[in-house]
Amino acid sequence: MGDDPEALGQLFDRYADAVFRYCLSRTASWQDAEDLVSVTFLEAWRKRRNLSLERESLLPWLLGVATNAMRNRSRSRRRHDQFLARLPHSPVEPDHATATAERMDAEQQVRDLLAAATSLTDGERDALMLCAVHGYSYQDAAEALQVRLGTIRSRVNRAKKKLQAAAPTGLGQAALETFEESRQS
Repeated sequence: MGDDPEALGQLFDRYADAVFRYCLSRTASWQDAEDLVSVTFLEAWRKRRNLSLERESLLPWLLGVATNAMRNRSRSRRRHDQFLARLPHSPVEPDHATATAERMDAEQQVRDLLAAATSLTDGERDALMLCAVHGYSYQDAAEALQVRLGTIRSRVNRAKKKLQAAAPTGLGQAALETFEESRQS
């Protein structure tokens, strides 16, 4: 075969169906069989310089390569499954509907909060984002924004009041808590 890509193409045209049928009969998966055919001919190309035709057909050698590829795939899957089995499992939640509904409610609250945030000044928004959303201390936020500590405290306080006033039934506080919870997870 040498370095002739056309020779590999001819080899593929001649034996791909036989290799595919063999792999399909061993794996019972169309996708796996197609993948294994690719691996087999990739290996044939990789070993093209050392490959010598001892028989009339390369099919037995190709089927041997396919067999080794199946073994490697099986071993890899087994190791992957063993690895997953060793991972700690989270507790089972019987019903995801409640969690999904709560998440959707929280997302709506965040959207409402962001809409209400348009009434904030840039300074209030920056201070609120640093402290309430990103968890910065007032001191760290003051240093980041290059303002006094008292300025940060008053901006955060004003921002929270504006959001609570703009959002009905305490939505502003609930949304801020949602922001803080999502930041921690």
